[in-house]
Amino acid sequence: MTMDKGKIFQETVKVLWNRSVGPGYYRIGLTCHHGYKDARPGQFIMLRFPGQITPFLRRPYSIHQLIYDNDRVVGIELLYKVVGEGTEKLSGCQVDDDLDILGPLGNGFTFSSHYKTVYLAAGGIGVAPMVFLASYLKTKGVDIGKSLVFLGGRSKDDLLCRDVFSDIGIKLQVTTDDGSEGDRCFITHPLEMKSKNDRPDIIYACGPLDMLKCVGDIAEKYHVPCEVSVETVMACGMGACLGCAVEKKEMNKAYLHACIDGPVFDIRTINLYLS
Repeated sequence: MTMDKGKIFQETVKVLWNRSVGPGYYRIGLTCHHGYKDARPGQFIMLRFPGQITPFLRRPYSIHQLIYDNDRVVGIELLYKVVGEGTEKLSGCQVDDDLDILGPLGNGFTFSSHYKTVYLAAGGIGVAPMVFLASYLKTKGVDIGKSLVFLGGRSKDDLLCRDVFSDIGIKLQVTTDDGSEGDRCFITHPLEMKSKNDRPDIIYACGPLDMLKCVGDIAEKYHVPCEVSVETVMACGMGACLGCAVEKKEMNKAYLHACIDGPVFDIRTINLYLS
């Protein structure tokens, strides 16, 4: 495996809260092993409902934030959207309910001390790992005042975490497809304009596949390093089922797997195909 180094924990955890944060969107807090202090932004957990056979398979969720008590990690928070049976069931969880989680899994975003100005691009629920990332970057000495979050959604109901980013101190550029808030355009439009005129040290992105492909094109055009978190279906999260294949650019269609080689990839190393 090529996952970020660190222990992986399978444990039964308690629900701390499960709050609606918008139409169909929720934040759920869970207790966790203190070893999550070593989790990296972009890593994820696999979740299931203990003692139940439906949904049969675990579901992946990005770590949205770490929960601290006196500088000790005591929990994690997940941000999710109700889109099917698993998330519908999760939205009904109450405080002190039990859930089973496996994590932290996968490879997260990388960082260099040379990075001073960074751009974060988040489309819809792709914002989930970006709050953890923004908090992490602030602790690493990134110039938050010069960095930007490009936040996009189909409508204003899909714009999440603006208050959290404001608390961190990072500025927002907001767009919606329908113009209900911010500029009426795709998030990649202001990202390209800003990258052209004020080149960042790196672009981090998470969102729909077509958005990530456009972000990669922008990064290549303006010679900016770029890492993307790929959203894909996972069944195991450990590299056993091989269902989350991502094609490499080199080695004649060799494949990587999002669960153990990702979900974060250098955009230059993978092919992103639109269905």
